[in-house]
Amino acid sequence: QVQLVESGGGLVQAGGSLRLSCAASGRTFTSYAMGWFRQAPGKEREFVAAISWSGGTTYYADSVKGRFSISRDNAKNTMYLQMNSLKPEDTAVYYCAVRRAMPATTREGLYDYWGQGTQVAVSS
Repeated sequence: QVQLVESGGGLVQAGGSLRLSCAASGRTFTSYAMGWFRQAPGKEREFVAAISWSGGTTYYADSVKGRFSISRDNAKNTMYLQMNSLKPEDTAVYYCAVRRAMPATTREGLYDYWGQGTQVAVSS
């Protein structure tokens, strides 16, 4: 089992920045790909960003390209999402997820473990 805890969410004005963290514990961390997803009120959960186990491959949703950056520190068992130039439409609960495989993927169904989520609210 892998336990995931997100942190770093909060309320920010449009144009501001936040850095989300996802701390993993439990089984071996370095062999897992990881990802971020988000769910806005009344909408389905959607892909945001993903990173391979080595960190060498990353994917981003078109809506966040150029503004968000995903990274990981395997020594700390932690993944990050740096969010810049935030917009009101970025408001959502952000979830981190772990896939029991090395390649990154945008497909939600391929992730095996999920965190409880952290709320991000962007005011206009």
